[in-house]
Amino acid sequence: MRNLLSPLAGIVLALLPALAQAEMTLLMAEEDGCVWCRRWDAEISEIYPKTPEGKAAPLQRMDIGDALPEGIRVTRPLHFTPTFVLLKDGRELNRIEGYPGEDFFWGLLGMMLREAGALPPSG
Repeated sequence: MRNLLSPLAGIVLALLPALAQAEMTLLMAEEDGCVWCRRWDAEISEIYPKTPEGKAAPLQRMDIGDALPEGIRVTRPLHFTPTFVLLKDGRELNRIEGYPGEDFFWGLLGMMLREAGALPPSG
């Protein structure tokens, strides 16, 4: 019996870091007619899921006029579109309000994800 438990214990210990990782999500609050939301869609939305950022924090969209999805808590109300809220286990860690372009978005999102430990430090 002892011989069987030893390999099993090793597998469980190897998987613990992955199991313990918190779920990260990027919540995008948007609305119909938002020019900046359309611009984000044109410049970022197609490539986002293929990037390290998109893999670390998959995108979840919501209309800003709707109630927050169940299990999500933000630190303050959502007023501007688009607003990108970085969530860890449904709780807000940080946000980007507005979208003035790709460089701004990627730079801020990368900083937020590194600060949350979801991406390695830049170097």
